Amino acid sequence: MSNLYDNNGNRKYLTVQERTAFLDVARNMSQEVYTFCAVLAYSGARLSEVLALTHEQIDLNARLVIIECLKKRRPNVYRAVPIPQALVSGLEAVHGVSAARKDPVRSRERLWNCCRTTAWNRVKCCMDKANISGTQASPKGLRHSFAIAALQSGVPINFVRKWLGHARLSTTEVYTNAVGDEEQTIASRLWGTF
Repeated sequence: MSNLYDNNGNRKYLTVQERTAFLDVARNMSQEVYTFCAVLAYSGARLSEVLALTHEQIDLNARLVIIECLKKRRPNVYRAVPIPQALVSGLEAVHGVSAARKDPVRSRERLWNCCRTTAWNRVKCCMDKANISGTQASPKGLRHSFAIAALQSGVPINFVRKWLGHARLSTTEVYTNAVGDEEQTIASRLWGTF
């Protein structure tokens, strides 16, 4: 990813307001759709990485999702991403994670049994209902939004790099080039020093 804008100069990430609207809409869909959309939004993982999650990759006690990095050249490369307690509770309530983890067969079953296209369409449906359109109205827009929000919240860039599964820090540094309200937020810190 070279930058946060498409060829027409439009941003590729969701604003805080758009991300909130997306999650509000998802919350009113089925519980499975909501948990899927929430894991996408709160983990910064790729669509295919979230689809691949199994019960054993949800660490309820540590409040982590253990994501297999699917863009690596070798299998079995994982990264641990913290998620909020409310999402942990939701995953437990909807998917019965703790019971499934005790069963050697169920523990390896995927949380969401749908194909990539169906998952993408569910995300797109939530975006449409939240009146979000454009390049940013996608799973990748959620990933970009996660990275920008993390950096703007003061999360050290090396953590963001690890959570996103980037091999190079330079890939993560792109997210420091936020625009719009996000850039205004950063600039307001400067203005407060005058």
